[in-house]
Amino acid sequence: MTITDIVIAVAVILFLGVYVSWRAGRLDRMHTRLEAARAALDVTLVRRSSVVLELAASGFLDPATSVLLADAAHEARGGQDTDLGDRELARIELTQSNLSRALRAAFAQPGFQDSLDEVDGAADLLAELEAAAHQVLVARKFYNTAVATTRDARRKPLVRLLRLAGHAPLPEFFEMDDSLAVADDDGAGADMQRLSG
Repeated sequence: MTITDIVIAVAVILFLGVYVSWRAGRLDRMHTRLEAARAALDVTLVRRSSVVLELAASGFLDPATSVLLADAAHEARGGQDTDLGDRELARIELTQSNLSRALRAAFAQPGFQDSLDEVDGAADLLAELEAAAHQVLVARKFYNTAVATTRDARRKPLVRLLRLAGHAPLPEFFEMDDSLAVADDDGAGADMQRLSG
């Protein structure tokens, strides 16, 4: 073996070492971004639940609707402080979807908009709810994009072969019903923007 062969072999080994180190660092940064996106999603979900609780306690709604919204919001807030195993993630998705359905049911009531038009401050609260719901939608999309990117990176053969992800669990997508669209009398959809004036 000549000195040139040794230099080439050392260069190849160094290159592979640098590449593997870069790949591991990139994967670590993806997991960090994923955690930040999850935290942002949690904040928006809690904010939406808080605004719904404020709406339920405002006195703008009839008592039955207030209780329905308060129960759904309370249940949705209950799962936010726990560690996310697969079953726990599914429970959070379910409670958040139930909150969206409760909101749709409240807004779909006949005369709902007319009753709120007469109340001072109701439009501001509905605008705040609309903003919170939009933030949930955006945060969920960012989180799911981060999950997709991380999962793609973890599927690479080198990452799997060298176990560069370590013991980090494979991230799961967060799927929930976050639509606040309600049906008009003719079946067409109306969004929160229309409901809030």
